[in-house]
Amino acid sequence: MILISTRPEDGVVLLQLNRPAARNALDLELRRALAAAFDALADDPAARAVVVTGNDEAFAAGADIAMLATRSPREVEALGLHRLWRSIAEFPKPVIAAVNGFALGGGCELAMHADLIVAGEGAKFGQPELKVGIIPGAGGTQRLVRLIGRTRTMRLLLSGEMISGREAFDWGLASHLAADEEVLATALRLAARIAALPAGACALVKELVLQAADLPLDAALALERKSFWLSFDTPDQREGMAAFLEKRRPRFNGTDPA
Repeated sequence: MILISTRPEDGVVLLQLNRPAARNALDLELRRALAAAFDALADDPAARAVVVTGNDEAFAAGADIAMLATRSPREVEALGLHRLWRSIAEFPKPVIAAVNGFALGGGCELAMHADLIVAGEGAKFGQPELKVGIIPGAGGTQRLVRLIGRTRTMRLLLSGEMISGREAFDWGLASHLAADEEVLATALRLAARIAALPAGACALVKELVLQAADLPLDAALALERKSFWLSFDTPDQREGMAAFLEKRRPRFNGTDPA
């Protein structure tokens, strides 16, 4: 099985890339499997947080070069890879990437599609596409600059160098740093905490933060205000505030404010 899906905690789905012989390189079959999994989970109310991981050697070592090497521009376009990435980019629920080993090229771009990245200290991040004569094609020039700034993005893209998990954390690419052997456990604990929160409010937060970089501040604040008002029309809001006043732990049901 090229993509293994399990449910290790209530509300948490673990997607594990499973091409160990190819260091989890993203071939067409794996990309299609990822897109199908995210499409299905978007409509599954029992799935409230998703963790994506690889193995100890590689999160994903990039695109499958053999799939692309001899194709013309039109043939690459016809693969529809951009549509497969869209299933992850537009996924409405929190996504965590648990990264050990290599996260290069498309693997780094896959990690950047997540909302949070738990990086192992020994992880290796990079966008080495120039070394094979192409450029990043799934957000490597755009998401990276939004996360780490122009200068560091230029450094990574134009040199093709790799940075460690610790550097990725220090630069703001990774949200969490863990010992290599603790990466997946850390990501699963984080996902379980998120899954216990109100799902609708989590979806609103994700939507607002992702739109923040592309909207003028006044428009973004107006959207935030309306989303704030909308969050008061849910059982989760009533339960959360009642629990606070009653000094007890809330019992959220994941009702979507939409």
